[in-house]
Amino acid sequence: MAGEQHETTGTEGERTALWGGRFASGPSPELEALSRSTHFDWRLAPYDLAGSRAHARVLGRAGLLTEDDLTALLAGIDALEADVASGAFTPDLGDEDVHTALERGLVERLGAELGGRLRAGRSRNDQIATLGRTYLRDHAAEIGRLVRGLVVALADQADKHLGVAMPGRTHLQHAQPVLLSHHLLAHAWPLVRDLDRLADWDARVAAESPYGSGALAGSSLGLDPEQVAADLGFTGSAPNSIDGTASRDYVAEFAFVTAMIGVDLSRIAEEIIVWNTKEFGFVTLHDGYSTGSSIMPQKKNPDIAELARGKAGRVIGNLTGLMATLKALPLAYNRDLQEDKEPVFDSVDTLEVLLPAFTGMIATLTFHTERLESLAPQGFALATDIAEWLVREGVPFRDAHEISGACVRVAEGQDKELWDLTDDELASISPHLTPAVREVLSVEGSIGSRDARGGTAPVRVAEQLAELRARLGRAD
Repeated sequence: MAGEQHETTGTEGERTALWGGRFASGPSPELEALSRSTHFDWRLAPYDLAGSRAHARVLGRAGLLTEDDLTALLAGIDALEADVASGAFTPDLGDEDVHTALERGLVERLGAELGGRLRAGRSRNDQIATLGRTYLRDHAAEIGRLVRGLVVALADQADKHLGVAMPGRTHLQHAQPVLLSHHLLAHAWPLVRDLDRLADWDARVAAESPYGSGALAGSSLGLDPEQVAADLGFTGSAPNSIDGTASRDYVAEFAFVTAMIGVDLSRIAEEIIVWNTKEFGFVTLHDGYSTGSSIMPQKKNPDIAELARGKAGRVIGNLTGLMATLKALPLAYNRDLQEDKEPVFDSVDTLEVLLPAFTGMIATLTFHTERLESLAPQGFALATDIAEWLVREGVPFRDAHEISGACVRVAEGQDKELWDLTDDELASISPHLTPAVREVLSVEGSIGSRDARGGTAPVRVAEQLAELRARLGRAD
């Protein structure tokens, strides 16, 4: 956005920039081209008009507009809003930004004398600082709704597959058997925290409307920033006019939350991509949420997951670029802040198109449960269960770990799994390994034994699923 507003100058009927009073000539064509922002900030037009409506009311309360003037101004704003919505009114090449274009539209409808009164007591600096907040608050709510839908899809798949075991991994190596539901919910909880972040962000942003801060130092016209804030859905106004116009931490924080959502999606996506390979064979993608190859007819590609992985880099880049823009700006407003919008607009657009497709992919996944369960105990995944069983029998963990490792070595040398070791072989490894150890040498025994809160035991996973759904209910 442009910097401070000043009175428009020029001959009667001539439309000029909002800041022309101090200049003998207009800007060069090169400067006009560089300054123009309507190609990306026009999406803020409804929010600018809402701000103008609230501002007109406080001008009226301050005695700066007659009742008739206020009524005419509000009617003009309503008419302009309808034309913006229908596409009958759009920016011209001569309009520097959304504010300039909309003032032109209002003057065209009401005349320069009445249309020009609305500019009193406000600047493009406090306007854009407020509009950015209101726009992002609306889209944070929409992104939150979409993230919530994805959490529900993960929860539904977890519910559908309660009791199905799979190989749990660390370092992408077989580690311990876990329930598929437990694994899916491990992807759901970060997204729930993303919902919490969006809610926390919104509460902070709602508390400080910058409208009324003017260009820098506030207003001398007896206006009421608290009333404007209430009209625009804020819970309070900015306590410091300089901070109100110059701060963009709310944009950076929003960019971080969207980047975090992108990263959380990308981690799920990476697993879907791997699980969809012939080598893993854990899932089959629905035809409606996968694509084929132009040359290899057998292919079924996980394009949504791959695009999610790629777009995560994009939203991370938006955050990084924004932070680099903000890092050395002195107070107060600087024109660099025109560059704060496109990154977050892009993050909004990216997530709002990605999340519905991603949720559809998750909701329609087919899991190959027989393969998952057959692989769950392989790779000596029950070794930890032997060690922990020994601890319960009174063996120090240091010794239990060594004994369990010896079991793996013997089984590996004979090319068989741990449960294939005979009672005599187990006893030869350690006298502590009695036949009772077999109670944990099964997937069911292993999973069932992990029954502390947060564990993968069926009873705990069922409780976890109920807890997740309760959290979603509280977020409604």
